[in-house]
Amino acid sequence: MSEDSPFPQKYDFCTVEKRWQEYWETNKTFRVVEDEAKKKYYVLEMFPYPSGRIHMGHVRNYTIGDVVARYKRLRGYNVLHPMGWDAFGLPAENAAQKHRTHPAKWTYENIAYMKSQLKKLGFSYDWDREFATCDAGYYHWEQKLFLEMYDRGLVYRKITTVNWCDTCQTVLANEQVIEGTCWRCDAFVQPRKMHGWFFKILDYADELLQDLSTLDGWPEKVVTMQHNWIGKSTGLICNFPIEGGDEELAIFTTRPDTIFGVTFMSIAAEHPLVDTLIGGGNREKELRAFIAAIADEKRRRPVTDELDKKGMFTGRYCRNPFNNQRVPIYIANFVLMEYGTGAVMAVPAHDQRDFEFARTYSLPIVPVVIPPDTELDPDQMTAAATEPGRLVNSGTFNGMDSIEAQAAIIVHAEDIGCGTSHTTYRLRDWGISRQRYWGAPIPMIHCPSCGVVPVPLEDLPIRLPDGADTGAEECTPLSRRPDFINTTCPSCGGPAQRETDTMDTFVESSWYFARFACSDNDDAILDRRTDYWLPVDQYIGGVEHAILHLLYSRFFTKVLRDLGYLNIDEPFTNLLTQGMVIKDGAKMSKSKGNVVDPDQLIGQYGADTVRLFSLFAAPPERDLEWNAQGVEGASRFLNRVYRTIAHLAEHRTIAAPAAEPDESDRDLQRKLHQTIRKVSFDIDNDFHFNTAISAVMELFNALSAATDETKPQQATPAVIEEVIRTMLVLLSPMVPHFCSEMWRIMAFTDTLEDQSWPSFDEKTAREDQLTIVLQVNGKVRSRLQVGADISDESLREQAVADANMVRYIEGKAIKKIIVVKKKLVNIVV
Repeated sequence: MSEDSPFPQKYDFCTVEKRWQEYWETNKTFRVVEDEAKKKYYVLEMFPYPSGRIHMGHVRNYTIGDVVARYKRLRGYNVLHPMGWDAFGLPAENAAQKHRTHPAKWTYENIAYMKSQLKKLGFSYDWDREFATCDAGYYHWEQKLFLEMYDRGLVYRKITTVNWCDTCQTVLANEQVIEGTCWRCDAFVQPRKMHGWFFKILDYADELLQDLSTLDGWPEKVVTMQHNWIGKSTGLICNFPIEGGDEELAIFTTRPDTIFGVTFMSIAAEHPLVDTLIGGGNREKELRAFIAAIADEKRRRPVTDELDKKGMFTGRYCRNPFNNQRVPIYIANFVLMEYGTGAVMAVPAHDQRDFEFARTYSLPIVPVVIPPDTELDPDQMTAAATEPGRLVNSGTFNGMDSIEAQAAIIVHAEDIGCGTSHTTYRLRDWGISRQRYWGAPIPMIHCPSCGVVPVPLEDLPIRLPDGADTGAEECTPLSRRPDFINTTCPSCGGPAQRETDTMDTFVESSWYFARFACSDNDDAILDRRTDYWLPVDQYIGGVEHAILHLLYSRFFTKVLRDLGYLNIDEPFTNLLTQGMVIKDGAKMSKSKGNVVDPDQLIGQYGADTVRLFSLFAAPPERDLEWNAQGVEGASRFLNRVYRTIAHLAEHRTIAAPAAEPDESDRDLQRKLHQTIRKVSFDIDNDFHFNTAISAVMELFNALSAATDETKPQQATPAVIEEVIRTMLVLLSPMVPHFCSEMWRIMAFTDTLEDQSWPSFDEKTAREDQLTIVLQVNGKVRSRLQVGADISDESLREQAVADANMVRYIEGKAIKKIIVVKKKLVNIVV
């Protein structure tokens, strides 16, 4: 560019990005309404928790979603791309306490700041649909939904042993306990008995399991994780009478064919019969110390397969109802009360864990299933035999195939009245009660006369009390707020008390995606606009939500369907789980001190450079390794494109297309159509934006060569403009401010957002000439220039006849000729 150019010498990203952000906001460019004449596309990134400021993980996640949204819009789709805030929960409450402020004030200030950050990145959100889950206008409908689920029998309250996090001072759902620790603070979780409210997610267990087969657009590992978590098992519930009393010990087994091989019982330390079994015995003190040690061990570390197997004999026996054998009962550290019945029939000959335990405590090993061509000597066995086979030592079932025997033994158990066929799940009903302040109040009332009574619908929402109005501490739990607790029973009119538990914050995030379809409706939870928009076509978020959020969202979708609000079975058609942002070998986090501030990057390089780097550095499903040189490289590329386009715009010549394009035009057009094909394929198939961007970079290099004024032959102005127009459209989903500005500089008509995605012509994209590598025994010996339509047979003939190749194959026997189409020929001699 010349010094008197109308364009700045350097790309002014600050001015440009502000200009286009204001333009998009003023013109509501990305506001969307239903349009039956257009095919819809709903793209959604998992909405953020308003922690205070966005991090590079947010930038990557939301940039991926924005590229998809802009691409689909250019493809002609009616695109819904909303944003909101997952605003309830412990982190806000803890932060508010730390800063001596109210959680609402803390949260809404954070939302305002983070929203400004997202706008600086130019994301194409329909901000008219924005909401925060802590808005009373949102949790009002959640409370109504709770009451409708209660009426349907999908909600209940009971006293149960719950997961208690002492650090967070609240209950956790099973899914929120990660290897024995709290998913939020990493503190070890302890069991505690207390009242709690539960959603009957188990009522949907079979459907949740079966519908996993329909999720073709989900990563296989996520589907597998959910399948394993639901954990359906079919087998036998069998009761073993306890000697010296009327009680029975119930066990569940998926291997009823091994029931004759039971030599001891393992029960959980928390089993309800423990007190009965050990009370008054001569080892009670010793056993209670052992039970306390197990509880302490579980608090300190999770139960895993690698855990040292420890047990202690209770001094009591039960009887095997199939053979009347006396079976000792052990308390064992590896048996979990929450799985099965909390008691396990131990068959050491055919279960490795039982085998190791039996060897440790010198307990009998009785083989009852003999695999084909095998002999089992209990004294010589070094491991359990888990394969199917023929039954032995099994009474009338001897000689029966073990698979067939499973069903026969269940029938026999039912005939003699000791057991029945049973299906069990690893999944447990969802405990939603939380004992902290910052959450949606559960809309129930406790009356001494009427019992538990739902809040009337007309009294919703039940709002959180504002501590500033009562003089109470800002985050005092509801259980310590008389102004909130004391109320009137809606049934009898007498004095009553409100429920003081709040809902698990995962309740809010389990249906928010549906509310985005009609967030402006103040009169209903959802309306029929959901029929147009749902399901979400592309959902984007971290794999860490594979169990918690995604499972709960699937459950809520089915409940909303059954309540008549939705007409879908699954919420998300396609799921992309993006990788983490890594720096210095670890995930970026404040605790590791390796955080890169997006605001600082945007201030130094501009939003589009940050976007381009986060897309170019790695495919979305892989971890992105932070690289400062990569950011510099992205900035240099945009400045190179700017200088080239500004120069061409400054010296622009309007010319009609040549009647017959010359070689330079044909080469550039071929590259253009190849690039359109490549970029379209990479985005459509795997969202591999990195290779799509690389293809555009190659196109730009070809454009630079074709406009090099030092060369005798250059492309014509008409072809150059065609390439620039198309290149800007291809690149616009990734760097929208930049491309919109370059579009303006070139004085193209309309706006870039109103363009359509370009199509390619296969004939134009086809290479006229190919360079074929020639090898002998895998070593490159020559190259051939051939026509693009050459046959494999012709390639073989030319390779054998090539002068350089003859030197290496002459006088030798050719074993075979390998042709890799359009790439190479390898002659093996």
